[in-house]
Amino acid sequence: MRGQNLDSIFYPNRIAVIGASDHPNHRGSTVMRNLLGAGCKRPIYPVNSDQESVHGIHAYSRVIELPKIPDLAIVCSDAHQTPAIVAECGAVGIPGMVILSKGFSEIGPEGKALEDQLRNEARRYPRMRVIGPNSYGIVIPRLQLNASFARHTPEPGQLAFISQSKGLCASMLDWAYSDRIGFSYFVSLGNAIDVSFHDLIDYFGNDPETLGLMLYIVSIRDVRAFMSAARAFSQNKPIVAFKSGRFAKSAEAAASHTGVMVGEDAVYDAAFQRAGIVRVSQIDDILDCAELLSRQRTPRGARLGIITNAWEPGVAAVDALLARDGTLASLSADTVRQLDQLFPSNLAHDNPAHMPRNASPEEYAQATRILLKDPHLDVVLIILTPRRLADPTVTADAVGKVAQKSSKPVLAAWMGGQAVQQGIQILNQAGVSAYNTPEHAIRAFMYLISYARNKEILYETPRDIPVSFTPDRNMLREFLRNHPQELLSECESKRLLESYGIPITHPQVAHSAEEAAKIARQIGLPVVLKILSPQITRKHEVQGVALDLATEQCVRVHYERIIANTKKYRPDADIEGVTVQKMVADPTGVELILGMKRDANFGAVIMVGMGGIATQVIYDQVLGLPPLNERLTRRMLESLKAWPLLLGYRGRPAVHIDRLIEIPMRLSYLVADHPEIKELDINPILATSDNAIALDACIRIDREQVGHPSRPYSHLTILP
Repeated sequence: MRGQNLDSIFYPNRIAVIGASDHPNHRGSTVMRNLLGAGCKRPIYPVNSDQESVHGIHAYSRVIELPKIPDLAIVCSDAHQTPAIVAECGAVGIPGMVILSKGFSEIGPEGKALEDQLRNEARRYPRMRVIGPNSYGIVIPRLQLNASFARHTPEPGQLAFISQSKGLCASMLDWAYSDRIGFSYFVSLGNAIDVSFHDLIDYFGNDPETLGLMLYIVSIRDVRAFMSAARAFSQNKPIVAFKSGRFAKSAEAAASHTGVMVGEDAVYDAAFQRAGIVRVSQIDDILDCAELLSRQRTPRGARLGIITNAWEPGVAAVDALLARDGTLASLSADTVRQLDQLFPSNLAHDNPAHMPRNASPEEYAQATRILLKDPHLDVVLIILTPRRLADPTVTADAVGKVAQKSSKPVLAAWMGGQAVQQGIQILNQAGVSAYNTPEHAIRAFMYLISYARNKEILYETPRDIPVSFTPDRNMLREFLRNHPQELLSECESKRLLESYGIPITHPQVAHSAEEAAKIARQIGLPVVLKILSPQITRKHEVQGVALDLATEQCVRVHYERIIANTKKYRPDADIEGVTVQKMVADPTGVELILGMKRDANFGAVIMVGMGGIATQVIYDQVLGLPPLNERLTRRMLESLKAWPLLLGYRGRPAVHIDRLIEIPMRLSYLVADHPEIKELDINPILATSDNAIALDACIRIDREQVGHPSRPYSHLTILP
């Protein structure tokens, strides 16, 4: 299989440089200079039809003339020559290629056509693997192999880096070299006609030299393969990702609240979380975060304890922690007692735990030991400001020795300039991630907690919430196939939801004021009236809703008013009447929105958030990828700012969490079964202390998808 043939690229015995050159400004000269300068001990075959030797090494006119078949070919030739070069390499049996040539899809349609030609040529050779074109190259420090444009070769390390950005590759390699940060592999994907993220994630996941992975992502093509590879990697090793393009310049108009609220970047957030990936928001966090996660133990919880020898940095750490919704631990009574004995003064021994400004290294070590034993703490942060007795270097050594014996992660903020640098190095060598400021340490702590929570999802077995239903899937597919319009009515949408066991109110259609009054009398007052039109989904915007109508006369009056309002605000709309349904209200209930949208890359995405008419004002929502289980659904709800309201707040009862959790789970089954659904809104869901019920619903179907069988679950990123 193609995915198994990457050893030829990352463990080559012989290397050919096609387009090698002596010209100082040619890419072929840069690559030759870097290979030789890094001390690469593999035989190197320059290929250049115009030169007898390149950088003092005998050159060959064509690949076919090489004395032995190389494992890896580095292509530095002009773009228009690359298809023929791939064909020649494939014909002689070269299994690996890295194409540094530029001038393909990145320059426009003409380059795109050339790239398609290159891809088609490469596919003729099933055993060949290709990185690029338009790649910055690859670097494998432990092999002293620098087949890139980088001026320096970084040190060997345990972190692999994969990037879609050539510009970032140059900066990252220079940064890593100056800071003496090592890599196991460094790979620029380029335009990725063959080898992509998922191939490398799988490959590096099985590499014992790689303990963590860094990704710079512009976009992901094969999202299902990416998610599968990332989820497998993250179970044992951390992945840190920076995704560019957080804010879209424009958004396509959508019929539902979900369609408007679910942006591409939010979908990437949901996908990364589901795959166990930690997303960083700043480029300069990539290296720090990857080193932290690969070095530190995964914490059991999110409770942070802080030790400091100065009041102000401790306060800064707490401010930074709370600003990021972190958890400041409460110290146990026994911990406070031991700190009081260690520092018998008027110092505050809560959290942060304050020590004397001139606390000695031994006192630092003892205080660290005390906090690490506290069962109420999961991670400890130690802050030091240099003082006469608090020697940063000696203190670092003392703290590091204590930290090495603990199962809990320890972070440090050694504040200062040159005076603390040796101490930071000592801490890092002892497995304590050390930073120059408390804020930087807190940012790292939150990344550590994010990784722990994402990893928990990968492993956790959900509690069993019984979810049973027997929908007639064939009948429902037939209904969708024969539906004349893209938009289902509220009645039709709710009927589909009810078939999957989602509780609903039951609307009935009235075509006149008298018929509305009759229905109201039959189902029992008070009732709700809503406009019924295939063009109108946001009924409140046309004043097409009347609530809590307690008499038949009110029903008649509001029927006429709703019809008149709709004609005024939407004269183009086809009005079919109104729906009449039982008024359901609970002053202690909470309104939520539940929706689904088809994302261009990740397929079906489910959203849950605060609902009602203020949905887009409050904007408290979170996304998840189906299928959902109990734990994933609960995690989504816990992520909402409104979660405390759901648990009960200031005398209000808690909602029935299990009943509420059932609804997104059931919706995920509906979405999985019906790829015809491209957009769905349930807004609001009323969650109360004894139930959760859908009060309104809107479903939009994809007419192009209806009646066209596709591969099962092809609209889902994660297979059920």
